[in-house]
Amino acid sequence: MTAPILHCLPHNLPSRHAIACLAAAALLAGTALSLRAEEAPAAYPSKMIRITVPNPAGGTSDVLARLLAKELGEALKQPIIVDNKAGANGQIGASFVAKSAPDGYNLLLLDMSVLTIGPSVMQLNYQPLKDLAPIAIPAYSPHLLVVRNDLPAKNIDELAAYAKKTGKPVSFGTPLAAISQLAGIQLAQAKGFDFNIIGYKGGAQALADLAGGQIDSAMASVVATNTLVQGGKVKAIAVTSAKPFAATPGVPTVASQIPHFVTGSWQGLLAPAGTPPAVLDKLQAAVQRIVARLDIAKRLAELGSEPSDMNRQQIAEWMHTETTRWSKVVKDNGIKAN
Repeated sequence: MTAPILHCLPHNLPSRHAIACLAAAALLAGTALSLRAEEAPAAYPSKMIRITVPNPAGGTSDVLARLLAKELGEALKQPIIVDNKAGANGQIGASFVAKSAPDGYNLLLLDMSVLTIGPSVMQLNYQPLKDLAPIAIPAYSPHLLVVRNDLPAKNIDELAAYAKKTGKPVSFGTPLAAISQLAGIQLAQAKGFDFNIIGYKGGAQALADLAGGQIDSAMASVVATNTLVQGGKVKAIAVTSAKPFAATPGVPTVASQIPHFVTGSWQGLLAPAGTPPAVLDKLQAAVQRIVARLDIAKRLAELGSEPSDMNRQQIAEWMHTETTRWSKVVKDNGIKAN
C-alpha cells in the first residue's frame, strides 16, 4: 500500500498549523506502516526458507529438520532447505542465524542446550537470550540414564547405594560441558554420590563403550539410547521426563525420586531477534499444526520424542530459567568446554 500524501506548506502556515499538519502526517504515515505490517504475514513467505542445523548430517537435529522442512514447505508453499553448519559445539551455526536478517527466511533448529549452556562454558559472539527469538519446540526427548547390564541397580536409589557400598565413584561417560554431563552431576549430587566423569568427543562413543562394558553408566536422549536398551545392550534405570515417557514403558522417572528434576533434548526452532511477531506467529501455528498430525506424532514417537505445546513466550521464559540453572552447575563444579 502506498502511504497517503498530505500537502503541507510550513513556510506559509502559522506555527500551530504547521505542527498540526506534521502531526496529521505522522498519524497517516503510522497508519500506512501498520497496514503494511498487517499485510506482511499474508505475503510471507515469498521465497525459499533456509533452516540451519549447527550439527553434522544424520544427527537428531538434522533428522528432525529434514522432516520439518518437507512438511513446513508444503504448508507454506515455498521450498525449505536444510543447511548444516557444524562446529564449536553448535555455536557456529547458531551465531550465523543470530546475525542474519530478521525477515523469517533464516531459521535455526537445534538442541536448545547449545543456547542455555553455551554462555556459561564458552565465549560467544552473540547473546542467545537477546539475539534469537523462539518459534516452537517440535520435539522433546528426555534423557535416559543407562548402566551396564551387570551393574546391580534397577533405579537411581540402588545406583546411589551401590556407589556408597563400593566406596568408589561410578564411571559416567559423556561429552564434556554438554547437558548430559551437567545433568549427571546434578543428579549424583542430589542423591549423595559421585560420578567419575569420563570425557568423550561424542555421546555415541560413550554409549558404545557402555555397551561394551568399559564404563558403568551414561546419559543421553531416548532417541540416542533406546535402540541399545531394546536390543539388550544396556539397562535403563531412569528417564528424566516430568512424567512416565511413552517410549520407555516401565522406566521410572528421576522426578519421582528427585522432585522437579527434568532434563532432555529440546529441539527448538528459532529465528533472529527482531523478526516480525506476525511472521513468528505464522511459523509457530504451522509447526504446531504439523506436529499435531497423527502421522507426524507417530513418526516422532518412533524417534523417541514428542512435541512440546509451549508457546513462544513460554519458551523464552524457559530459556531464561534453564540458562540460570545450568550456569550455577557450571560455576559450582568448575566445568569448562574442550
